[in-house]
Amino acid sequence: MTQVVAINKTGGPEVLSIEDWTIGEPGPGQALIKQTAIGLNFIDTYQRSGLYPITLPFVGGNEGAGVVKAIGSGVTEVKVGDRVAYQGQIGAYARERLVAADRLVPVPDGISDEVAAAVLLKGLTAYYLLFKTWPVAAGETILWHAAAGGTGLIATQWAKSLGATVIGTAGGPEKVALAKAHGCDHVIDYKAEDFAARVKELTGKRGVDVVYDGVGKATFEGSIDSLRPRGLLASFGNASGVVSIPDLTLLSRKGSLFVTRPTGLHYLSERQDLLEGAKALFDAIAAGKIKVAIGARFALSEVEKAHRALEGRETTGSVIITP
Repeated sequence: MTQVVAINKTGGPEVLSIEDWTIGEPGPGQALIKQTAIGLNFIDTYQRSGLYPITLPFVGGNEGAGVVKAIGSGVTEVKVGDRVAYQGQIGAYARERLVAADRLVPVPDGISDEVAAAVLLKGLTAYYLLFKTWPVAAGETILWHAAAGGTGLIATQWAKSLGATVIGTAGGPEKVALAKAHGCDHVIDYKAEDFAARVKELTGKRGVDVVYDGVGKATFEGSIDSLRPRGLLASFGNASGVVSIPDLTLLSRKGSLFVTRPTGLHYLSERQDLLEGAKALFDAIAAGKIKVAIGARFALSEVEKAHRALEGRETTGSVIITP
């Protein structure tokens, strides 16, 4: 038996239930992990609410780090005693759990379990957005929404190290200051000014090459208006609601724009891509290109409180849950 946070019905944070579940031994291709740190992400709230449907009941959470306790038959990717991390594998809110071994990545010496759990999902999101969705080149200008959030703080530092001019948005003076300290050349307080107008001012009316938008509905129109002709909007999250485009001619009227809705499912499905992304991320951290900000820690029993803080935009940086 191990303690887990189960979701038996979809809804608000109140549906998160602390329970004892039987985990069992690892089957073929699986590893049993004793977890030391768990990451909190917006996708956890989408699954809990039912926005992203999951068969009920299920254990929440998608990211964690720990030590391999046992392996099933046919496992060659890891061995007992290895320090590992994973992302995109539902069931993270638990003290121990089973994971597909081929989705585990090694945690190198010099990277703590907390850091690994704080950055892997967010950092791999930043990786495929910055290196695959729109490969950012030196001299380009990007706009990153929620620059003081967990993914934003990682991505803006990484983008700056690539030679980009980085414009971020954040809400309130404290978040603006935090984003400014983590790679942004300019930070726009979206609560105090029109970010699209400010972007055009900062870019001499040209607009940015690419907008990375994890906020969604509330920022979509402004993001479109922030782009240069033939620029790209990478919409990768729905923190404020789901985006819809009823009239595609909007894109032609605004400058023959491109819009994509990328997910890690399609960028990281092959193990080699997963390992390459994790190595690039951990190497960037080791080289000092990315400094990891852990903004809050919650016990496993406090997950409901953690979800409320995340959805209420009360957190900055990465949030860690301690098993």
